[in-house]
Amino acid sequence: MTVLQTILQVLLVIASVFVVLLVLLHKGKGGGLSDMFGGGISSGAGSSGVAERNLNRITIAFAVVWFVLIILLGILTRAGA
Repeated sequence: MTVLQTILQVLLVIASVFVVLLVLLHKGKGGGLSDMFGGGISSGAGSSGVAERNLNRITIAFAVVWFVLIILLGILTRAGA
């Protein structure tokens, strides 16, 4: 395994953790798991529209980084095999 693959794998783990945490920060839309764990009760006290849009942008950015890291690791793995 090369140093580049190791660095990409570490970055992938970090990006994965951030994507999971960012998705969990989103306000529940109702009818899903968020309601089952009490998200429906506090839906009125959620974040403002601007904060939610910024959270969406950050989540999408981390998801794109995660996707690119997966593709790069796949290319490096295939080239090394």
